[in-house]
Amino acid sequence: MEQPDGSPRRYSALGLQLAALDFESAIDLLCAAPKAKMRIAVHFCTVNTVIAASSETSLSTVLNGSNAIVFPDGMPIVWLGRVSGKRVDRICGPDFMPALVARSRSFGYRHFLYGGADGVADELRRNLLLRFPGAKIVGTYSPPFRTLTRDEDQIVVDLINRSQPDFVWVGLGTPKQDFWIANHRDQLNASALLAVGAAFDFHSGRLTRAPVWMRGSGLEWLFRLMAEPRRLWRRYTISNIRFAALLARTAFESLLVTFRRTFG
Repeated sequence: MEQPDGSPRRYSALGLQLAALDFESAIDLLCAAPKAKMRIAVHFCTVNTVIAASSETSLSTVLNGSNAIVFPDGMPIVWLGRVSGKRVDRICGPDFMPALVARSRSFGYRHFLYGGADGVADELRRNLLLRFPGAKIVGTYSPPFRTLTRDEDQIVVDLINRSQPDFVWVGLGTPKQDFWIANHRDQLNASALLAVGAAFDFHSGRLTRAPVWMRGSGLEWLFRLMAEPRRLWRRYTISNIRFAALLARTAFESLLVTFRRTFG
């Protein structure tokens, strides 16, 4: 499932290049990254992200960057990959974080938690250490809800680098966390920076996740919509409709091109 350079095979979702991997292969890839001296940016792409990137060049540039690996977080995107013949699993930040922290213990890998509201990163650290004894969570930082000055940002960069993490988990919300990773990838020595969003709130205990059956059937968005309707209604209704419309248009255009080549 990998290219000759070790990067995963990919498939396209409305212009975004997504990793075509099953969940365990994705974990294996990240566990191999520090020893391979990889310096990667890991993003988790929902339907909302696909829609946003289709109209925001700056976001699509970040997600399609040369050092970026984008995992499909959302069953419609997973189904798109499977229809194209790829072996694809849903790989979302809240599932990926505990799985990688658990596996990384045998390698002695180190983790830094950046993001969340005040106190959330510390709560997350406590919960991860209780759940995964022996895990190395070497630092946390919850930034203020404003843009950091250049000096403040440099202090954060130095703090993270002094902690010598292999993985930096970033929970700032999309697309803020994706741009933060792109802007800091070259400044940080960690092997991987991972934009995991709501994983901070879920695993710190601030938010409740959907039941497992809803996650596997593509209905986690509905659970979250019911929990936070005012904040999420636009993301999960309008974005889903636009995604379906864009897919239909793309399919029609492909059929039209095929027809013209065949009969033109």
